[in-house]
Amino acid sequence: MAYTRTKIEDLVEGKIDPDTLHQMLSTPKDPERFATYVEILQERVPWDDKIILPLGPKLYIVQQKVTKTWVVRCECGHDFCGWQENWKLHARIHVRDTPAKLEEIYPRLMAPTPTWQVIREYVCGECGTLHDVEAPTPWYPVIRDFEPDIDAFYSEWLGLPVPERAEG
Repeated sequence: MAYTRTKIEDLVEGKIDPDTLHQMLSTPKDPERFATYVEILQERVPWDDKIILPLGPKLYIVQQKVTKTWVVRCECGHDFCGWQENWKLHARIHVRDTPAKLEEIYPRLMAPTPTWQVIREYVCGECGTLHDVEAPTPWYPVIRDFEPDIDAFYSEWLGLPVPERAEG
């Protein structure tokens, strides 16, 4: 089933009804949906470099127009790093690792014990957007959510040519 541009815009804005959302998630994707989705996202960002792959709300892998280099970029235009790096290592990181910091978000006596678990918040250094949160043990390294195989995604899943990129 193909969805209208309006339905996909509702999805992006978080205004879609739960039944349609469930149907969108549980049925095979129509071939045009990704292109429409990226087109909608592209219209909402303040820059014209091409969005290659959305990584999350307000976070994208982008092809820089002039150099064709792929980078991880915030919606505000801040570039974190190259697309194959862990962008979290280039973000501002707020670590909640004391009872006082944890009690800012948890009721007293319901917060994790900071020697067992901390909360890491990954924030854009330019606009302050919170892009991700982790709850690891204190000594655990920064987690990389996933490493996308963009070539396979475009060619094998979408049946589209892989966007050009500078090597390096």
